[in-house]
Amino acid sequence: MRIGIDLGGTKIEAAAFGDDGRELCRLRTPTPRDDYQATLQAIANLVTEIESQTGSTGSVGVGTPGALSPSSGLIKNANSTCLIGHRLDVDLEAVLARPVRVENDANCFALSEAVDGAGAGVGVVFGVIVGTGVGGGIVVNGEVLLGRNAIAGEWGHNPLPWCSSDELPGPGCYCGARGCIESYLSGPGLTREFEAASGRNMEAAAIARLAANGDTEAEACMQRYENRMARSLAHVINLLDPDVIVLGGGLSNIERLYRRVPNLWGRWVFSDQVDTPLLPPVHGDSGGVRGAAWLWPLRR
Repeated sequence: MRIGIDLGGTKIEAAAFGDDGRELCRLRTPTPRDDYQATLQAIANLVTEIESQTGSTGSVGVGTPGALSPSSGLIKNANSTCLIGHRLDVDLEAVLARPVRVENDANCFALSEAVDGAGAGVGVVFGVIVGTGVGGGIVVNGEVLLGRNAIAGEWGHNPLPWCSSDELPGPGCYCGARGCIESYLSGPGLTREFEAASGRNMEAAAIARLAANGDTEAEACMQRYENRMARSLAHVINLLDPDVIVLGGGLSNIERLYRRVPNLWGRWVFSDQVDTPLLPPVHGDSGGVRGAAWLWPLRR
């Protein structure tokens, strides 16, 4: 049995899979806020409960915000900032008393969709996370591309491209820069944008519903969001030219993005024709938990 953990900014999800890939159990719990030790314990509790329910012991893979630094082994670049500077893999191994594999959550999501999801059977998959943060993962011929500095696919901390004057210098980002793609396209970014324009504080899904029901301020906000996503993904297409782009994270449930964004991005892509598909995840917005489990190979 393989256990995958998706350590998100607001929730921790765990799932167990048999060697045939069949899901055996799935659990969720809120992510402890700004508390590293409590986060370790929450993960341990989920693993214990899964093994109790299934009657089996499993390998554990964890998808996490940020990445393990190749130079120090410490978590870096995590929007869940309480993780930064910790040896998450080593600490979890101590708590769980077994080896643990840790990988960036967007890489896990991209791997899941590349194996048997929306990107199955193609050479290059760019998996996008748009949720509490914005991240990306690249899978080439079934293998996660990590990069020399373990940051391959981190489009969220590039500046929003082709900015208009009223978008500059852009919102501040937890990374210390201003105008990062994440600060515009994350769920909190969309919420902030709508509140600034309308005075109403709502989560991203509620804003999309308002727009669908004819609210003019929500519609204008969604159109700005789609334009920014189109520009940002055009940048990715120009650099990587993937066979498919798959959206994940909470905002991947906004159906209009799949129609509208590809209709916009051709203006900025350096090609006479853009055939790149933008697809929803086959395994849902929490598919990264499957990719985390697959950090351990199948036993045959």
